[in-house]
Order: sequence, then structure tokens, then C-alpha cells
Amino acid sequence: MEKQGLIGLLNRDLADEHAAIIRYLVHGWMEGEDTPLGASLISISRDEMWHMHWLGMIIGELGGEPNFTPAPYPYDPTSRATMLKSYVEYEEKLIPHYGGEADKVDDPHIRRVLQKEAWESAIHARKFQRKLDKLSPEEAAGLPGEESELPKELLDKLQIEVTSKYTEMLQHLRTSWLFQKDEIMGWKIMDMAIEKMKQLAHFAEDIAEDGVAPKFKPGEIDMSNVIGLALKRALEDVRGARERHLKLREDSEVKKHSGLVINLDLTVQQEEYQGAEIEDWIKNRS
Repeated sequence: MEKQGLIGLLNRDLADEHAAIIRYLVHGWMEGEDTPLGASLISISRDEMWHMHWLGMIIGELGGEPNFTPAPYPYDPTSRATMLKSYVEYEEKLIPHYGGEADKVDDPHIRRVLQKEAWESAIHARKFQRKLDKLSPEEAAGLPGEESELPKELLDKLQIEVTSKYTEMLQHLRTSWLFQKDEIMGWKIMDMAIEKMKQLAHFAEDIAEDGVAPKFKPGEIDMSNVIGLALKRALEDVRGARERHLKLREDSEVKKHSGLVINLDLTVQQEEYQGAEIEDWIKNRS
């Protein structure tokens, strides 16, 4: 298969895995991370994150531009049972899909990755089926989420932070995948991308636990092909986020929610660390 065709194929797969991550995370957060079903959904979403990472690494190695637009995830939101049935069907369709792609690829590493995606999708389908079979009739007919208690103004502020952290995370993923030749820098940026994911979860969990599905719509992704410019953009983003979070921490409504205050304290400290690290990286490259 010629290179551009392969990049296109892998980018379509990247979009599918991206969609699965979001679907399972949102459902898991709405169930509650401390519930058996919620914990299982979040665990499977982490597997999907690895799938997305493997594909993104290959796309970057091939000199391609990763597609960060999630594909549609077809699911029936009528009840827990219908959602889980949709997840089983989605994962089962990926098994022959990835297997067929693997048969078309000459590179042994890429072929093995696609084969691994296929058999891990099979495992996910079995896990979802097991969760479905264990639901009580009441659980099967119900839906996750409770009546909203947080003021809409606060929910809107938290959603802004979800969008911001989601964008920062995707930006860091792109940088780490595209600049793999600078191995140490690539891994350092990947490490920060993982931390951004944790920060995103702090805000998204508060939204989801209030019975509202957080929205995953990224802002503008910088397409720079120069590592120095990418690092400067990252520094601007983290400094802007820290200033915003310092103000948010003083919000009178936020102060009523001790868990959110704790997470904001952690996020602000992490952002101070990240900003200092990135600033040093820029200086050392000058």
C-alpha cells in the first residue's frame, strides 16, 4: 500500500478510536468512577487511548498529519442496556475491520498493531457483553446521571475548562507524534499530555456527576512543523490556563465545592511546574 493511502487508512482508524474514548469516558463518568460499571468503562477507555496512541505514533513516523476529529459513534441512548448493546456491536465490527486492514499492509510492525487492535476489540466486546448480562432489570432499563444541582453558570465555566484542557492535550499529542525524532522531547511532551488528560477529567467528572454529559469539542489546533514554535504555543497555553484557574479558584460558587477546590489547587500547581519546564526547554534549544 502506498504511503498516503496508508496514512489515510490509519487516520480513519484514529478517528474511530478517538470516538470510542469519548463515549466510554462520558458514560463512565456519568455512572461514577466509584461504581463497578463506571470503573469498567473508564478502564476500557484507557485501552482505547493506547490504540489511538499507537496509530498516532505510526502516522507521525510516516510524516502524516493526525486527524483529531472524532468519528461518529453510533449508539442507542435509550437505556443502559441499549447503550451496552451498541458498544458490543461497535467493537465486534472492528474485529474484521482491523483484520482486513492488517492483510493489506506490508510493514510487519503496522500489521501487528492492526492485528492487536482487532483482538483487543474482541476482548472489549466480551467485557461489554458481560456487563450487560450482569445488569438487573432495573439497572438495564435505567440511565446514568442524576438531577442537576450545580448552577448553569458554573457548569458552563467547567465546560470551558474541559474544552481548554482537551485542546491542550490534543496539541501535546500532535507535537509528541510529529517530533518523534527528537526522542527525549517527544516523550516529555507526551508525559504532559497525560497530565492534561488528568486535569481534563477533574472538570469533566464534576459536570458528569451532576447528570450532564461533558462536551468534547476542541479549539484550534496549531499545525506548526517547527518544534520551537510548538513549544512557545504550549507555554502560552499553560500560562493562560493557570491565570484562568487562579481566578476560578476564587469564584464564590466554586468555593462551595471542596472537591473542585482541591482539584483546582492541584491543577494550578501542575501548570506552574509545566510552564517552568517548557520555558527551560525553549531556553535550552536557543
